[in-house]
Amino acid sequence: MRIHRCVLAALLLLPAAVSAKDPCVSGPQNGQKPGPYSFLVASGPQRGQPTCYVCETAEKPGMIVFARSASPMLGKLLQQADQATADRPKGELTAWMTILGEKTLSIDELGKWAKEQGLKNVPTGVFDDPVGPPSYKLSPDADVTVILFQNRKVTGNYAYFKGELDDNAVRQITDAIKALGKK
Repeated sequence: MRIHRCVLAALLLLPAAVSAKDPCVSGPQNGQKPGPYSFLVASGPQRGQPTCYVCETAEKPGMIVFARSASPMLGKLLQQADQATADRPKGELTAWMTILGEKTLSIDELGKWAKEQGLKNVPTGVFDDPVGPPSYKLSPDADVTVILFQNRKVTGNYAYFKGELDDNAVRQITDAIKALGKK
């Protein structure tokens, strides 16, 4: 029944970007503002500090990844985002990943996982509530939600059930990341 509920929501809301399989609508939709939220950073220069990257990004393009589990495909997606961030002048594209729920991965486990993925430009962190920031209204059925934004407006929203994030999805999101902020 969970899939049917999610498919119905997707049909009613018609997000601009969804996965190839039955989508799970999750998070702010196109044209909406991604709200600020603070999470505890596990990797990168702000490790151990609560941070709000939405606040720091301002008008510049950005990518938020919310995940309920760490997987090889999630690592692959973040590696692509890491490269896209490195390819831009410093501060011209911000990307980060937030694991939902302290019980999913500890800060230390997530920091180790991020290091194993070779992430240098994409910080990772933990949001203590498994439902995510309340204003985001993330689907409880989505294992991974990717939100792209620029000029404080959502331009892309991708949501995937557990195991659904695949090479095609990573390629689609990577293309969208590379297009962010370019004219």
